[in-house]
Amino acid sequence: MSCSILYLLLFLLFSCNCSKTDAQKEENTALTDRSESSPVQCSVDGNQQFCLITGLYPLLANLSSTLQSLKASMDQEQLRKKEEHKIAFAVGLGNRGDFGPFNTDVALVYEKVFVNAGSCYNTGTGIFTAPVKGVYFFSISGHNQTTRPMGLRLFKNGEQMTILYNYALTDAGVRYETLSNSATLKLEIGDQVFVRLLANTWVFDNSDNLTLFTGHLIFAI
Repeated sequence: MSCSILYLLLFLLFSCNCSKTDAQKEENTALTDRSESSPVQCSVDGNQQFCLITGLYPLLANLSSTLQSLKASMDQEQLRKKEEHKIAFAVGLGNRGDFGPFNTDVALVYEKVFVNAGSCYNTGTGIFTAPVKGVYFFSISGHNQTTRPMGLRLFKNGEQMTILYNYALTDAGVRYETLSNSATLKLEIGDQVFVRLLANTWVFDNSDNLTLFTGHLIFAI
């Protein structure tokens, strides 16, 4: 809209056909002395049109300055939002070997951090806290022996969102399997997402990074 105003003023400046006699020029000079900031003035006298444009140049200069300030403000806001929306994390349980079982559900604290853009994953608690309202994607994976049960639950605040579970297969021999699951969640600012190991189940991880928790912002709302 600001650019449209500027184009209109430029059109008025170059398209105004002014016919001035010596007397009219003296009149314009007198008006200019009285007001250097007066806007465009046009009058009709008989068949002749007289245009006074002495105030157009300061107006254009002020408009240009305003547009530059507006652009600088918009650039700063876009940069702030760009930095605000760099939210992604990927963490591994760490080189622990067998983890579990416990007689109650246990929140998993993933020790190995691959990326934590935005610092929204807490390495001390294992909790991801949403810094902006938006739609997020999360995934969990778990590795364990087939002869033992494994259960991982993804929580949003105190509510379970999804689960992965491996039932023990006693007749399959000793081997390892990896399971994964994912969920797309709408989060408010301050919502927390974390993973719990179910009671009486195991999970396994080593230097191969087999048990992971990842997430990122898809788009802000």
